[in-house]
Amino acid sequence: MPETLRDDAVAGVVLGVQSVPDGLATGLLAGVSPLSGLYAYLVGTIAGAVATSSAFMVVQATGAMAMVIADVPSVHHGAHPGRALFTLAILTGVVMLAAGLFRLGGVLRFVSNAVMVGFINAVGVNIVLGQLSNLTGYSASGANRVVRAVHTVLSPRELHWQSIVVGVATIGLIVLLERTRVGALGLVVAVVAGSAIAPVLGWHDVATLNHLGVSIGGLPTPTWPALGQVPVLLLPALSLAFVGLVQGAGIAAAFPNPDGKLDVSRDFVGQGVANIASGLLRGMPVGGSMSASALNRAAGARSRAAAIVAGLVMALVIVAFGSPVGHLAMPALAGLLILIGVRTISPSDLSTVWHVGLIQRVVLVVTFALTMLIPLQYAVVVGVGLSVVLHVVRQSNEVTVRRRIRDEDGHVLEVDPPAELPPEDVVVLQPYGSLFFAAAPVFEAALPTVGAGSRGSVVLLRLRGRTDLGTTFIDVLRRYAASRGDAGSKLVIVSASERVLDQLEATGMLAVIGPENVYVGSERVGAALARAHDDALAWVAGRRRG
Repeated sequence: MPETLRDDAVAGVVLGVQSVPDGLATGLLAGVSPLSGLYAYLVGTIAGAVATSSAFMVVQATGAMAMVIADVPSVHHGAHPGRALFTLAILTGVVMLAAGLFRLGGVLRFVSNAVMVGFINAVGVNIVLGQLSNLTGYSASGANRVVRAVHTVLSPRELHWQSIVVGVATIGLIVLLERTRVGALGLVVAVVAGSAIAPVLGWHDVATLNHLGVSIGGLPTPTWPALGQVPVLLLPALSLAFVGLVQGAGIAAAFPNPDGKLDVSRDFVGQGVANIASGLLRGMPVGGSMSASALNRAAGARSRAAAIVAGLVMALVIVAFGSPVGHLAMPALAGLLILIGVRTISPSDLSTVWHVGLIQRVVLVVTFALTMLIPLQYAVVVGVGLSVVLHVVRQSNEVTVRRRIRDEDGHVLEVDPPAELPPEDVVVLQPYGSLFFAAAPVFEAALPTVGAGSRGSVVLLRLRGRTDLGTTFIDVLRRYAASRGDAGSKLVIVSASERVLDQLEATGMLAVIGPENVYVGSERVGAALARAHDDALAWVAGRRRG
């Protein structure tokens, strides 16, 4: 620890100072009090540093999560919108905590890349469109951000051009200063300098945090959740937990621990703890932030102590400089967010998914369109559903059946199975791909049919490596075995596991084909198939003599 403390302290100062305007802006992006964003950054950074497995993961409110929150009515309207927001953070933490404790990380692999690319890029566009009102000083009306953006563009006389100058100047300063030795702190300097333009030029109509009634009086005080709000906040909490965990899942891989160890479930638990702490201390929902984690590592962080230092720096700024922070201009913060939104959009990712295939292209377009047009909490749910459907479709379409034969040199070859089962022959079939319910009809269609001359033959179906067949697939086997019996042929199951054998017995399938026609596999690859093949040849020969 002592040998890394200096590097961690430097990285913590950089991250902590940069996180103050970023936290305020993220609260603004979510449509809640900027203080809720700032407190979420403060609490989430410290709690995440203590509780997660990844040493370099920084847990803060993210742009995607903020956009989901912006579409949750309960945190913006009603008698106690603030308590609803804090309750949402706690509920999101409970979901993340459960996901970690029950080790549900494997569920994330069912979310296709096409869905995530469509969602994240649409979030980037939404961030840009959502900040046009703060940038221009004109609040347009409309059903969604796209409609409101169109109204803004079509109403040039309503725009507050002084605000636009402040916002555009802030964007330009950020881009310029990032390329100098100031580096990541250029963001802070640009927001402060951009905010200073208005008072220097006497533009008193440019909105500031003070104009919103935002007063940073000190560190957050504890609060309690509004339990009566839980039913209406459950779906948004599930969506937020999903988005947060998906975004955070890549951080550990991108920034591995010094000891090389990784515990994804503990990262889930850590993010859950950070959310619960954030909600109890008046913050909004948080998750693993790739941008903040990247900044932390680039600034020289060597352990989790850097994030703890960053949290302490934020606390110091809040206590010592709370009053000056209130003078930050809304257009300057909007300019920061617009730049973040633009950088969230990845044309290369969009192009890659677009050129992969038609299904991915459709999923990309549908996810992008829904994220733009409907509340994001529902867009996330639809995106997950699309991922599951896409997974099932791909698995069912990837089922193939090959026939195994030996050539004159004794080499095993795989060829297309015969369209019709030949008479007095032994046909070895090897299925590939998923054999669950959606794929079972595809598998059945690939099997050789039974014709008038398909008599005295044996079909050996090799199921090595299969641990679960499912009732739909077993029904296919039942129909196929019955058709073989009617034609004087038979079906034999080869290399079945003990689990598959139990399923065949429990469903009555073992009695249909006969126990003698099921060969249990062993660690010797090909041994069960060789026995079954020899027995099948003997059976066919016996039929010929009979």
